[in-house]
Amino acid sequence: MFIFFRLFRIVWVALRYRLDELVLSSIKHPMAYSLLRVVRFGRAPRTPRGVRLRMALEELGPIFVKFGQVLSTRRDLIPLDVAIELALLQDSVPPFPSEQAAASIEAALGASPYTLFKHFETDPVASASIAQVHFAVLHDGRDVAVKVLRPGMRDIIEKDLALMGVLAGLVERLAADGRRLKPRQVVAEFDNYLHDELDLIREASNCSQLRRNFAPETGREHLLMVPEVVWEYCTTTIFTMERMRGIPVSHMDRLKAAGIDTRELGRKGVEIFFMQVFSDGFFHADMHPGNIFVSDQPESLGRYIALDFGIVGSLSEFDKNYLAQNFLAFFRRDYHRVAQLHIESGWVPATTREEELEGAVRAVCEPYFDRPLSEISLGQVLLRLFQTSRRFNVEIQPQLVLLQKTLLNVEGMGRELDPELDLWKTAKPYLEKWMHERVGLTGVRKQLEKEAGQWSQLLPQIPRLVHAHLSKPSFAPELHSQMERMRRTQEQTNRLLMTVCAILAVAVGVAIWALTRV
Repeated sequence: MFIFFRLFRIVWVALRYRLDELVLSSIKHPMAYSLLRVVRFGRAPRTPRGVRLRMALEELGPIFVKFGQVLSTRRDLIPLDVAIELALLQDSVPPFPSEQAAASIEAALGASPYTLFKHFETDPVASASIAQVHFAVLHDGRDVAVKVLRPGMRDIIEKDLALMGVLAGLVERLAADGRRLKPRQVVAEFDNYLHDELDLIREASNCSQLRRNFAPETGREHLLMVPEVVWEYCTTTIFTMERMRGIPVSHMDRLKAAGIDTRELGRKGVEIFFMQVFSDGFFHADMHPGNIFVSDQPESLGRYIALDFGIVGSLSEFDKNYLAQNFLAFFRRDYHRVAQLHIESGWVPATTREEELEGAVRAVCEPYFDRPLSEISLGQVLLRLFQTSRRFNVEIQPQLVLLQKTLLNVEGMGRELDPELDLWKTAKPYLEKWMHERVGLTGVRKQLEKEAGQWSQLLPQIPRLVHAHLSKPSFAPELHSQMERMRRTQEQTNRLLMTVCAILAVAVGVAIWALTRV
């Protein structure tokens, strides 16, 4: 019954915002097209389609807002004007009652927040679709922020996800471009995002890992501050962390009034991003201005502060090498190498002609190099490549979609801080240094040092392990079979030789006997 009423509301909201016009343009099924033509009403809408879709999602509630945000990252699948508008969706909703927040904390931690904490602020400081945040003070005097999951969110999400799955199946069957858009895969990706964000222990673990990557012993603490996790006050529904004080990165007037060098801040933001991607393979993938602050405290003035760790990206060594080589090839305008990398990675069918792919890549990249470097968007270049790749049946990896979305966020934030920011010039030396350390003698030495401990244990065992493997009947069956054949052949040869020798012995014996008789 819930699904029926929810579906009715979705259809009603879609008609109110004239999304029928958006749907009709993509329907291929004649009967479905005729039915939608019947319910269509009024004059053609004047408001752009992306704006109408954004407003409809906002009216349908926080889960649909979240879905729109995730969909905005898939610019390889949806029209650019729609993606840009969906990126404006704000994940801000009215807070739920403080009594419910206190009850959730008590249910999760076994005591009232007014007992657990020396002071607990009743009014939340921030509220979003998944959770809201309250400030508190521990009994040892530390200031903390307590993130509380919205009550009943799991049930709401499961029902809305089930409905989205049904709608995605309809889109795939009825829309002319349904299969290419992969709606069911997009919903499955959204499902993963939401369930990750629903587990606040997972978010706390992400926070802890990122903090470790920028700890003092790494020499990077001057670039980024990450709150400390207070693990004894964390569960799947509660996340307690160190309270951070700073200015939102988008508040330019306040940053300048605090004496912060915004141009240097823009350069550091790019450095932090590439450091997370290529050095760590683990990056904050939700770096919009609401999640990035800048410290205004005297002891840490001008340092970035990262918040909200529900969405992070991870890259394998293969991904990092592939991306670094691609970026460097772009910088050097070596389009043939870009085409080779796509084919070598396996993301393009092996039958693809290098020359054809090289020409497509050149058509994407070359126009950008005729502009001043400060006007070139690396994120837009990557986006255009993803869009061009449709022709060649490239399977866009989810981690690269997250990366492209984050890169666009970083570029937008950097250019707001410094309109003359040259992302290419800032990134190129870092990438070249990283590649040298990875594939040069320095990289070989570091890899040997990294593996030395393991090798020191394995080397003495090699003779025993080789003997054990060779002794197993299952090891190299062909070799054992060949050795068995050789053994049987040798036995037959030995028997033949023995027979011949016996005959010769008899012959010699007869000859000697005959001679003695003469």
